[in-house]
Amino acid sequence: MHDAQCLAGMAFSNALLGDFDISQTNHKDMMRILIVEVGKAPYETEIIHSIHAMQSVVGGLIEPIYFEPDNDAVAWCNEEFLLYDYEPNRVIGGVLVHGTVYISGNTFTKDGWDSCSLNDGQISKYSEMFALPALNPEEEISQQNDGLIIIM
Repeated sequence: MHDAQCLAGMAFSNALLGDFDISQTNHKDMMRILIVEVGKAPYETEIIHSIHAMQSVVGGLIEPIYFEPDNDAVAWCNEEFLLYDYEPNRVIGGVLVHGTVYISGNTFTKDGWDSCSLNDGQISKYSEMFALPALNPEEEISQQNDGLIIIM
């Protein structure tokens, strides 16, 4: 009986909504980003331009890594990546970042710097820049007493 009620409810809601049309989606509040997961090639996706969506990509509180001289893009990581024993991912801006990272555009507004969508050129550039993992099998990691991680 429960399954029949669910199906009836879905049919009712579909009748109210009609067919879904992606072209009617408001992309104004969406950001086109590049996700860089450990051991994987970067891939493009869209997320809602909100702090909660940004945090969900990296699995916690976000921390920016400024790696471009003109600040037109920024990498975002979990600010506590060393506390959670995440695997090393990529070297970005001189930092060996652990865990999932994403790259967004960065623009200066009347309110200051803000994330924005990447353009086609940036998607291509950063897909190539971050195509390879941080470490090759023959490289080893050492950690100094001050917590600084060095790739040798």
